[in-house]
Amino acid sequence: MSAPLSASGRRSSTLLVCLAPVTVFFIAFWILPVVRLIALPAEKGWQTYFLVLTDSRYMWSMINTVLLSLATTLVTLVVGGAVGIYLARRRFAGRQVLLSLLTAPLAFPGVIIGFFIILLGGRQGWLADIGSMLGMGRITFAYGVVGLFLGYLYFSLPRAIASYTAAAEAMDGQLEEAARVLGASRWEITRDVWLPQLAPTTVACGAIVFATAMGAFGTAFTLASKFEVVPITIYNEFTNYANFALAASLSIALGIVTWAVLFIARMAGTSSAAA
Repeated sequence: MSAPLSASGRRSSTLLVCLAPVTVFFIAFWILPVVRLIALPAEKGWQTYFLVLTDSRYMWSMINTVLLSLATTLVTLVVGGAVGIYLARRRFAGRQVLLSLLTAPLAFPGVIIGFFIILLGGRQGWLADIGSMLGMGRITFAYGVVGLFLGYLYFSLPRAIASYTAAAEAMDGQLEEAARVLGASRWEITRDVWLPQLAPTTVACGAIVFATAMGAFGTAFTLASKFEVVPITIYNEFTNYANFALAASLSIALGIVTWAVLFIARMAGTSSAAA
């Protein structure tokens, strides 16, 4: 008869049984698709990997996407940080209701947010109707860079507000009180007390907002008729032209650029924290 398994052996067997479904899922839905994605452009020649650098249309699509994402991230952090800190440090009637309303767009998909922008600044939107009534023509902004920026901002702000509110509520108030007793000005308190404590939230929130904006499709699909971004370029190549190799190449380029910017931001945040 075989000897019974020891307690450590049983734990190892149980762990392997639990890890097996996760491993299969990870290989089937991550490793294999990524390997196929990377290998696909080679079927039409290695130069397909570098089309985003050599073709002006794809290059400008990438530049548009990066600049729009950076602008969205910067404004989101500034506005979301200011609102979140204010809500965390003030107590007033209706505060929870206001916070709920400000974070309600978290439940909306990108297409719905794009629809909201169209209702405001589209060809049949409120601004167009008001402009027509005033004899200024039908004013629109929904279908270009302004509409996309507002849509991305609307989509990202609730996340920043919720993150900064939670982070500001968890800040150590004794540090601020000590700085005030020592005669620090409001700006010095902000620079030396608030910003260091909020730095991890800023880096994490900025990374999420930037990555989301780089890959946003629903809002861009609704609004990007006059301003091309990479997710829409990938969609067109994949769906309208069945150019799978080029769509894969653009997907790889989008992932690399997003990762590179996030890596640089993370390193900068780590250096600032160490200093």
